[in-house]
Amino acid sequence: MRIVRGKHRDRLLTSPNDFRVRPTAEHVRAAVLDLLKPDLADASVLDLFAGTGALGLEALSRGSKRCDFVETRPASLHALKANIAALGEIKRTRVFKKDALPFAAALREGAYDIAFVDPPYESRMLDRVIEGWMVRRFARILVAEHAATHELPKGGSKHLYEETAVTIYRLV
Repeated sequence: MRIVRGKHRDRLLTSPNDFRVRPTAEHVRAAVLDLLKPDLADASVLDLFAGTGALGLEALSRGSKRCDFVETRPASLHALKANIAALGEIKRTRVFKKDALPFAAALREGAYDIAFVDPPYESRMLDRVIEGWMVRRFARILVAEHAATHELPKGGSKHLYEETAVTIYRLV
């Protein structure tokens, strides 16, 4: 797995040796970040259920100003911190060893420009984060990666990539 575009292009990322971790596929990450290109410059980004940090690190590589990562699994935290250090992004990042649901629930409106949310596929945790975002818009843009079969609340634009889907919600 590698960073696809931007200043860290082609830099390799470490993945944890954990079958439960499913990093966002490069072609999906590339397509989604291309869709967000006009929004990335100087954006403050949140990467919930961060895993390896691939989404947030790709955003930083493409011009976002900072990224906060939220992850609880020890193997993922180790890989995430290694990836941040390898890319020299320690000063523009913060890592929170916290459960993503209460972390998101505690956010104030407008806390971030872009929030990525990528919990385990078919998890109702995704629905809870989206429901919370609809009440308290903690980011201008919410990007939800999910199984193509997982039906999400209306209001977002859904993009299909085989068995993966990404739904993007925006403030209007």
